[in-house]
Amino acid sequence: MSQGKLIVIEGIDGAGKSTQLARLLSALSERGVHAERIAFPKYGTPGAALVEEYLGGRIGRGDERQDPKSVNAYAASLFFACDRYISYKNDGWRDVLDGGGIVITDRYTTSNAVHQGGKLPEGEREEYFRWLYDTEFGKMGLPKPDAVILLDLTPEQSAERLRARNSRDGTSSDIHEKDGNHLKNARESALFAAKALDWTVIPAQGSEDEVGGRILSAALSVLGGNHEHS
Repeated sequence: MSQGKLIVIEGIDGAGKSTQLARLLSALSERGVHAERIAFPKYGTPGAALVEEYLGGRIGRGDERQDPKSVNAYAASLFFACDRYISYKNDGWRDVLDGGGIVITDRYTTSNAVHQGGKLPEGEREEYFRWLYDTEFGKMGLPKPDAVILLDLTPEQSAERLRARNSRDGTSSDIHEKDGNHLKNARESALFAAKALDWTVIPAQGSEDEVGGRILSAALSVLGGNHEHS
């Protein structure tokens, strides 16, 4: 049986990844196409323990705990990579891919390129991307995505959406979301990565229908023409 397809929905915080992934699954289902949904980090599981320590501002001393840069890009990347590796080994999405199915994920290795790449000077990012892809896809054996769809949002729009979300849901932001400079640098790294790693960039502004339609078109181009008329 042929290997399945792995599609990543990526973007900085507040870009609408979760909402648009749900819309994409529904649109595919209407066409008779079933896809499994996953999301990272896997909060609340042992594999995400280091991620939660880091994003919760519990690594380091004093004020450095709230500074994302106090944990360097390579160290932080490994926290997130281990979460993905354990999920791949233990959860069912590996079997879906091995069986020729479709998996669509909210965040993936590509989130390291966005958030951890943003900690680095632009001149060091391509070397970091090579290390990142070799570590997760080469050394660790995680599947490389067939497509990455980046929902592009400005840092200002991100901050506005995060404030609205936290007010609505009664949630609080993690150290990435609280730091305006981090969001700015993450967006710059995301666009840099999109060019360097051949991602599809879709503006996250506009109505959910407009954005969702662009995402569906991008996904169908990866899944093949047969799905367009299913």
